Amino acid sequence: MLRQKDLAPMTLQRLRIAKGEKMRMKLYPNLYLSNVQEITIGMLIKNKIKALILDVDNTLIDRSKNLSEEIVEWSRQLQGQGIKMYILSNTNQAKKVKAIAEKLEVPYKIFAKKPLKGEFLKIQQTLKMKPENIAVVGDQIFTDVLGGNRCHMFTILVDPIDEKDYWYTIWKRPIENRIKKKIVKGEINVF
Repeated sequence: MLRQKDLAPMTLQRLRIAKGEKMRMKLYPNLYLSNVQEITIGMLIKNKIKALILDVDNTLIDRSKNLSEEIVEWSRQLQGQGIKMYILSNTNQAKKVKAIAEKLEVPYKIFAKKPLKGEFLKIQQTLKMKPENIAVVGDQIFTDVLGGNRCHMFTILVDPIDEKDYWYTIWKRPIENRIKKKIVKGEINVF
């Protein structure tokens, strides 16, 4: 068994850099869009995506829990073309998520503990699909993108619907915004 003390200092440095780079790569989405309606059937077919795992808060609904008719229509069109959908939310507000899921006619899970892998993998088993055929869609890098990437799923980051954030996401947005700027500038190739 190879131990850390057996490695040369230069090798240790390379390992640390590689490990750090691997972690950073898990924070980058495969695709960055303004909103969910920009996800098209052509885009999904091109990337061999057959199912979407969708976040709720600030991805499908705003802070006032409004689900736009445009998102309902977008969901119907994609489902009509064979795309499966599943809602996965960290919230514990079952009533709110159930109402959205019923409008979109999709199954859902709450209190997911994203970015932990557990619920992503359960949905994958339910859908009976390979991870590379599933896209995770959400507005947060540290929950949706990180969780999806850890499960080897295709990840799509969208801008939050509302500029005003929940108290538990405010601290993460400056870091996420730096990553988004790198994507927009082309410093990071995500597609």
